[in-house]
Amino acid sequence: MLLSNIKKNFGQVEVLKGVDLSIMRGEFITLLGASGCGKTTILRIIAGLETADSGILSMDGVDIGGFDPDKRGVNMVFQSYALFPHMNVEQNTGYSLKFKRMQKAEIHRAVAEALELVQLSGYERRKPDELSGGQRQRVALARALINRPKVLLLDEPLGALDLQLRRQMQTELKSLQKQTGITFIYITHDQEEALAMSDRVAVIRNGVVEQIGSAAEVYKNPRTAFVAKFVGNANLIYRNDECLAVREENIILTAPASTNMTPDGGGGGQPSLQTDPSNTMAGEVTGKIFACGLLRIFVKLKAGGAEVSASMQGFDTPFKEGDDILVSWRPENAVKVTAE
Repeated sequence: MLLSNIKKNFGQVEVLKGVDLSIMRGEFITLLGASGCGKTTILRIIAGLETADSGILSMDGVDIGGFDPDKRGVNMVFQSYALFPHMNVEQNTGYSLKFKRMQKAEIHRAVAEALELVQLSGYERRKPDELSGGQRQRVALARALINRPKVLLLDEPLGALDLQLRRQMQTELKSLQKQTGITFIYITHDQEEALAMSDRVAVIRNGVVEQIGSAAEVYKNPRTAFVAKFVGNANLIYRNDECLAVREENIILTAPASTNMTPDGGGGGQPSLQTDPSNTMAGEVTGKIFACGLLRIFVKLKAGGAEVSASMQGFDTPFKEGDDILVSWRPENAVKVTAE
């Protein structure tokens, strides 16, 4: 699938400013971006629910921009699931097949295969209100997959689930995509979800694709300050007219020599390494938080006033709010990015 210079306005608001995106057959690609960046509009244009003001949308070399939604070989799964409350699982799953003049036996067989695919065999007679959130999500997936679309569009389908179930469904969705070989175009604003599930990630900002690449590439080699901050929350350090992105796990904190604190044991901070003085900046501790097994320490740099953070193992450190501190990093752990 190819999107070339796709533009879309809603009234006076320019939502898409020229989106270029090439999607390979059978891949799991995620559109990642903040709310309002245009990612859902991209999905709706692919589905045929919106029409681009200009640009080309093609699949297998054919311009499908003017095709009706049901002629595109595309199905969509919404965050709300959009199940019919008065229909049971079997009826919801096979609903679209009723319009294809299929025999009842064929529909029954197709529904059984789809429900087996999403691990819901035996749930055929249950109504949506008798299912858990994860089970309702599986029914929505089965209903979308039963037509064997070329492309499946998923608009934040796990947004309504709790964290544990969300992670379970991430694994199941990725497995399902590999099993079926269907192209998945997935939307989320959750960076961790995008990195965990995707073959490639397209970071969307203000209606344009800011960067696209593998999860590792986008995380380790961001091109812009926005991508560095949005994907993984890197520290941005401005030095000598350069903007450097450094991940917080690569930031080293030590106490200045003038204090009684030492880098090893007595002074906390990450283990001190020999650092290049040009990669050392003075700062002041502004706070610390323990979460998800890691301690994060926040530091306001004295030059420029930017705030950076470092992460380390452990519940606490002797560094406390207001302490002077030195921030350093290895040169190879810094990536030069385009400043905002």
